[in-house]
Amino acid sequence: MDLSFTPEEQKFREEIRAWVRDNLPKEISHKVHNALELTRDDLQGWAKILGKKGWLGYGWPKEFGGPGWTAIQRHLFEEETALAGAPRIVPFGPVMVAPVIMAFGNAEQQKRFLPGIASGEVWWSQGYSEPGSGSDLASVKTKAERKGDKYIVNGQKTWTTLGQYGDWMFNLVRTSNEGKPQTGISFLLLDMKSPGVTVRPIKLLDGSHEVNEVFFDNVEVPAENLIGEENKGWTYAKHLLSHERTNIADVNRAKRELERLKRIAKSEGVYDDLRFRDEIAKLEVDIVALEMMVLRVLSAATSGKNSLDVAGLLKIRGSEIQQRYSELMMLAGGAYSLPLVREAMEAGWQGDFPGGNPALAPLASTFFNMRKTTIYGGSNEVQRNIVAQTVLG
Repeated sequence: MDLSFTPEEQKFREEIRAWVRDNLPKEISHKVHNALELTRDDLQGWAKILGKKGWLGYGWPKEFGGPGWTAIQRHLFEEETALAGAPRIVPFGPVMVAPVIMAFGNAEQQKRFLPGIASGEVWWSQGYSEPGSGSDLASVKTKAERKGDKYIVNGQKTWTTLGQYGDWMFNLVRTSNEGKPQTGISFLLLDMKSPGVTVRPIKLLDGSHEVNEVFFDNVEVPAENLIGEENKGWTYAKHLLSHERTNIADVNRAKRELERLKRIAKSEGVYDDLRFRDEIAKLEVDIVALEMMVLRVLSAATSGKNSLDVAGLLKIRGSEIQQRYSELMMLAGGAYSLPLVREAMEAGWQGDFPGGNPALAPLASTFFNMRKTTIYGGSNEVQRNIVAQTVLG
């Protein structure tokens, strides 16, 4: 196993770094580096910049309009964009549904949907979780009944991230109640502007609007929007969740946030405290170890060997690290990191924040928001069971 980058890969890194430096809007990188709230225009604006370059679908093969990069090149792209302060690519379109359409959609579906995803023009949402169907995803109850050349969809999805911006939504729907729960699920693409679709916000503790409930009341969906075969959606869903086995670790964002933690600790005068420095050092060791695990997976994929089945481990460690750096930032700010001031989360706000340091304003919001990381994407308890079964035997 060779974890060092080749001269060609280092040159590729430098090219990515130079392009991002010239094309990433400064106001967006400022928001990212300081954990200020990103608007839809920020997120989609960066997506369109990448789309124009042909890099929004950076993991796509050339046959579908992607750059055809290797696993190592994709990793370097993710690292350089994260360290530069680029927003994380909203994954639902280019990272999640696009590979499913490529693998299981027909030629007409590929021609119809992939260009809008690649350009960043069409915003996709994910319709998986339901009330009572979170980690136990096979128990979804949203029903799609075939009537002629249409499906009639009724039910509810929840925790739909950024669903208020959605143009289209990929859904797991129940088309049969026979046999095992997994065998009656289908994968359906739904236009969120269709009559009968209602998106309701779920307000979070800090007052932000990140997630939603989505209700379907006799929504008509053309049967041509079914991906693959009816009742085979569970297979496609597993393909979607396993496609990006390193992305969920989010190690590159952790490296960026580690530097932010150090800046906050220095500005608050706790960086010289040996015990606090020990905590930062332990976090840095954990981030390096996580990066080595990611590189092991990439090395195996690049060499043609079977990739290590450690997606669950990556998710567990990545989510724990995200919670830990948000905790240490709170500790660095002390009592001054506690207030939740919505106005202070907006870019350019320079009011008299308690403690005099505007960098402390987003800390409580980030801390509470990061509580979700060990739950979404399959709770860590469930992931540990999967690891025990698939890795330990």
